[in-house]
Amino acid sequence: MVFSRRSVIVAAASAMAVGCSRSGNSKEAAARSEAPLDSVWTTFRNLYLDPVGRIVDTGNNRISHSEGQGYGLLLAAITGDRHAFEAMWGWTRSTLMRADVALFSWKYDPDQANHVPDPNNATDGDALIAWALMRAGARWGVGEWRETAGRIRQAIRTRLVVERAGKRLLLPGMNGFAQDDVVTLNPSYFVWPALDAFAQADGEGAWGQIIADAENIVRQSRFGPSQLPCDWVDVGADGRVAPSLRYPTRFGFDAVRVGLYALAGRRASLAASIADYWRPGITSGGPIPAWVDVVTGEQAPFALSPGGRDIAMRLVGKPLPPEALGPDYYSAVLQVLARKI
Repeated sequence: MVFSRRSVIVAAASAMAVGCSRSGNSKEAAARSEAPLDSVWTTFRNLYLDPVGRIVDTGNNRISHSEGQGYGLLLAAITGDRHAFEAMWGWTRSTLMRADVALFSWKYDPDQANHVPDPNNATDGDALIAWALMRAGARWGVGEWRETAGRIRQAIRTRLVVERAGKRLLLPGMNGFAQDDVVTLNPSYFVWPALDAFAQADGEGAWGQIIADAENIVRQSRFGPSQLPCDWVDVGADGRVAPSLRYPTRFGFDAVRVGLYALAGRRASLAASIADYWRPGITSGGPIPAWVDVVTGEQAPFALSPGGRDIAMRLVGKPLPPEALGPDYYSAVLQVLARKI
């Protein structure tokens, strides 16, 4: 929708002409003459990227959020789509980036007069955006993107980390998650490949304990007979981890990403119990419930989305089948991520 087939063909032809007519030493020429774009990404892009540069959450009243922008930027950097990257980064920077700190408001709502009604951030979105800027800056030689990523990393370390019970805890957002007696965390916000890239850029001294404590939080976030993580957990003043009292006690739509990030970050052991839970359904080809309550055992009356099932297949070591992307943004982005990170 954003990019017609004709525009992609014309852009590719122009890039080839420029690459042939100028020196091969030029970074710009090299970027323009990159291999054809990945078809899975272009399908997702054409379905969910608005012309202004925002990824549209079709299953959530067509809002946009920092998470979706981060995913889009990351996938564009991975697949070499600089045109899409620049469009998304321009919109993200001008619309969601806060003026007071190098973090991003989490939500854009096209139906409200104030399109950004809540200035609070979402840490996974910030991490994804910083990681994407690092990858894009390295790929295309843009120092400004790398510098901006550095400022985001610093803001995450200084504004989104609290110390409790000897642990350095990475908050889901600046506001509303850290009380004196309890800190609420989201294990699916620990994007391990991004955090590892941050540690490589800034040094283990900056990120080592944050990463190690986050790993321990995931290890302790195993509840119920199947030992599954919740979408949200509470860390008490004594450091103990329990299902959050503020949210449904489900292994659900957020926590489905724990397995994906564990694999992408070479930490499959963190998701071993999830693999054990999913394996029978994947092996038999039967339905897997979209969520399960780790306290009561209640299961969703509907199946895991195509994107969630792709993550499950990858986690248990099954090849991913060729398939069309679903009509829902979140399921579709999980489908693409399961294949690309």
